Amino acid sequence: MGKPKVNKSQTAAQKSGRLVWNHSTHICGLIPILERLCQQDGIQTVTPGVIGRVKGHCPHMQLRVSVPIRGGYKVIARQGKTVQEVFILTNLTQEQLETAIAIVMKA
Repeated sequence: MGKPKVNKSQTAAQKSGRLVWNHSTHICGLIPILERLCQQDGIQTVTPGVIGRVKGHCPHMQLRVSVPIRGGYKVIARQGKTVQEVFILTNLTQEQLETAIAIVMKA
């Protein structure tokens, strides 16, 4: 018994992005959102980054595209007084990424 043969076009269509687990702490509720974002077309890698504290208060989870980086964008996730950087490698434009984020935030 060998591996089942799979058509290359099927694997490309089923391929989803990768969520990198490099930190032990995350903003509460962020990981399920990032997992859904990885399922969107055009998202290659999502890497949560540094957590920090801010003075302002944001009652609900918010994801905002911050600046372009090589191969994608840096996104800022905020909830309460906590902020976390998220690096997204993608071939989407900023507007397309903002649309994808809006879709996963509603789900």
